[in-house]
Amino acid sequence: MPDIAMFVGALVAVYLVSGPDMVLVLQTSSTQGRAAAMAAAAGLALARASHVALAALGLAALLKTAPWVFEAVRAAGAAYLVWLGIKIGRTASLVPDAFPAGRTDRRRVYARAAWRGLLTSGSNPKALLFCSVLLPQFVHPERGSVASQFLWLGVIVVVLGLLFDAMLAVAGMGLGRWLRSHPIAQHIQRWTFAALLIGFGARLALSGRPQ
Repeated sequence: MPDIAMFVGALVAVYLVSGPDMVLVLQTSSTQGRAAAMAAAAGLALARASHVALAALGLAALLKTAPWVFEAVRAAGAAYLVWLGIKIGRTASLVPDAFPAGRTDRRRVYARAAWRGLLTSGSNPKALLFCSVLLPQFVHPERGSVASQFLWLGVIVVVLGLLFDAMLAVAGMGLGRWLRSHPIAQHIQRWTFAALLIGFGARLALSGRPQ
């Protein structure tokens, strides 16, 4: 139980730190609604689950031993975040007049949001390395199957992340309603979110490879 409490505490600290995942959920919720934000959260959850699985398989070590792999993944992730930031900055308005009425349009919006979530977290090699460093500290072979322990820790990572994303989705809806009555604030929000994502991309591109 103390180990689980420490593990949850470490995850809470990480999820509370502003990052591209948080910005993506807030931006999606404020512009496209809670359902689209939860679709983005589902994409983020799938990426997090993949990080846990790769860490359990030991593939994260490849990023440490093969510098070119880490650099390639990091460059792709940084480029995607910068591209996403530029796309948001060039959008005429982040607050649409009405949500698409057609079911096909809704599904397309949700699919696009989920894909953005998957790429935003999945293309960040440091998220994978974080899992590969944190999770093994709470896995004890003497307590039973290592695979099952990784599984339960992964469930905690995904579920806790979804809870945080759900709270952000609710907060984003409130932000969206406020923006609809403040046109100037819409432009400020658009450029703020764009600058944050471009900044996260630049930080990822310029940060050093973990030793």
